[in-house]
Amino acid sequence: MRHIPVLYSSERILVIDKPAGLAFHQRAEEAGIMQVLREQQRQEALPEGELFPVHRLDAITSGVLVLARDREMASLLGEAFAQRQVDKVYLALASRRPSKKQGWIKGDMERSRRGTWKLKRSAEQPAITRFVSYAIPGDIPGLRLFVLKPETGKTHQLRVAMKSLGSPVLGDALYGASDHAATFDRTYLHACALRCSVGEETLEVVCWPTEGHLFGSAPVQQVFETIESPFSLWG
Repeated sequence: MRHIPVLYSSERILVIDKPAGLAFHQRAEEAGIMQVLREQQRQEALPEGELFPVHRLDAITSGVLVLARDREMASLLGEAFAQRQVDKVYLALASRRPSKKQGWIKGDMERSRRGTWKLKRSAEQPAITRFVSYAIPGDIPGLRLFVLKPETGKTHQLRVAMKSLGSPVLGDALYGASDHAATFDRTYLHACALRCSVGEETLEVVCWPTEGHLFGSAPVQQVFETIESPFSLWG
């Protein structure tokens, strides 16, 4: 069973670094997030007590995931997420030239084929994402790092936003070319940072990715080092 690293722990909140490929619910013989966490509690790698999920990440996405340790905090955190009072920053890698290198991605989302979503030109209840990108020198032509800040929380929002730029996330078989995706060791989307204030507790957690050959490569690491804080990119 996979091990989940702990990024932050208090009496009321637990923040973990979710591994890439780990689903929330059990899939076939593979345990889900909560099962893995309960096993770590049994092994005394985590404090005992009930854990309450307050938001989710796609199975393919790694990084910062918050859980509450009591029902009241779960309600407070859930409300903070619902009211867009939580700042989140994600990292993605792509190798196709984007239609623009920074700015906003806005549009209504609607269901498409094979369980996917697509971005429309209308903006009645739009998904909104801010982003900046950086060219990455190296062996992969056109490789770019995207730093993404979702202002809304729609299903598959960032993966759809990247596809709308013409730059699907590397390794994303659902929104990119499936045969091309299979050549990568993971889908290169990572929840890098999260901050919020709930009750008397203030969270600001930054977690740079540790999984994936490309995230660990020297050219990408050099770009990470130029970013003082993921939040500083937007003031």
